[in-house]
Amino acid sequence: MNDDLAALSARIDRTNELLQRMLAEVAKTPSTHAIFVDAGYLYAAAGRLVAGTEDRRAFDLDAEGLIDALIDRARTIFADSRLLRVYWYDGARRRIHTAEQQSIAELPDVKVRLGNLNANNQQKGVDSLIRSDLESLARHRAISDAALLGGDEDLVSAVEAAQGYGARVHLWGIEAPEARNQAEPLLWEVDSQRTLDLDFFKPYVSRRTAAAFEATTARPTREDVRFVGAQIAAKWLAARGREALVELLPGHPYLPGSVDQDLLVEAEGILQYSLRGQADLRRSLRDGFWEHLQTQY
Repeated sequence: MNDDLAALSARIDRTNELLQRMLAEVAKTPSTHAIFVDAGYLYAAAGRLVAGTEDRRAFDLDAEGLIDALIDRARTIFADSRLLRVYWYDGARRRIHTAEQQSIAELPDVKVRLGNLNANNQQKGVDSLIRSDLESLARHRAISDAALLGGDEDLVSAVEAAQGYGARVHLWGIEAPEARNQAEPLLWEVDSQRTLDLDFFKPYVSRRTAAAFEATTARPTREDVRFVGAQIAAKWLAARGREALVELLPGHPYLPGSVDQDLLVEAEGILQYSLRGQADLRRSLRDGFWEHLQTQY
C-alpha cells in the first residue's frame, strides 16, 4: 500500500514538473500580431486626405514605405508581440496582379490577396478574404491581436469571427477631412480604435504633377487601342476557354453587354484613358478583341 502511494506521489510530482515546464515555455512565447490592410479603403481615404482625390491615377503611393510605417506603429502598440505578417487586400481584373501589386507582393513579410474588380471597378470578394484569413489565424492561435485598416461594414463578420476564437481586433482608420469614413457598426464591434492622421500619410502619398498626369491620359491611337483589345481577348480566352468562344462567335460583330462593359473597363485601366464618348476608339477596341478571337477559332 505504501509502495502504491509512493508511486502515485512520484507520478503526481512528475506531472506537476511537466506542467511547470510547459507553463514556463508558454510564458516565454511572445504574443503574435498581424496587420490586415484593405487597400481599397487605404487608397481612397489616404488619397482624399493627402492629395484631395480618390482617383489612383492622380497620385503616387509609396507602398513599401507605408507598410514599414504600419509595421513600426504596430511594434509600438504591441510592444511584447512579434509580427506574423502584413496582409494586403486589393482588387484586380480576373485576380491578375498589376505591376504595382506584384512589387508589393515581393516585399518581405507581406502577403497580397486579390479579390476581383467588377465592371464599375468595385472590389468584390475582398471582405470574404479578410474574414477567411482572420478567422483561420485566430482559430489556429496563430495571432493574438489583429490590426485591421479598413472601414467597410461588411468587415463586421470578420471581426466577430476572429473574436469568437479569442483574438483581439484593433481597428485602424484614416483621418477624414469631412464625414466619417468608417461604418459605425464596425466601430462598435472592435476591441480598440485608432486614427492615423495627415502627418502619418504625408511622406507616402504625393499628387502627380499635371504633366505626369496628362502623360498618362494622352489620347491613344486606334492601333494602340486595337492592340489592347487583342491583349484582353487573349486573357479572356485563356480564362473562359473555347466553349465560351463558340458561344460568343455567332453574335459577331456585337458583344454581350457584360462582355463589352468588361472589355471597356479593362482597356481603360491599361490605357489610363477614358474611352467614354470615343466611338472610333471603342470600335477599334472591339475590332482588336474580335480579330484575336477569330484567329483562334
